[in-house]
Amino acid sequence: MRKLYRSQRDKKISGLCGGLADWFGFDATVIRLIALIAAIFSFGSVLFFYFIASILVPKEPIGSFNSGFDFN
Repeated sequence: MRKLYRSQRDKKISGLCGGLADWFGFDATVIRLIALIAAIFSFGSVLFFYFIASILVPKEPIGSFNSGFDFN
């Protein structure tokens, strides 16, 4: 079973959208656009839930992602 984490490598604000993208298997840009549209049409109430989720969802463990560097 996979766990939801805030992304350390694909983040713009808190990494929540990047983590959701990893969890659902989508591109992070799609999740960010959905979050932006939802925030506009909900008159900002989605921002409240984004803030709460950013506090509750833990950060991705340091060793669980590839930093993009190849040391070989």
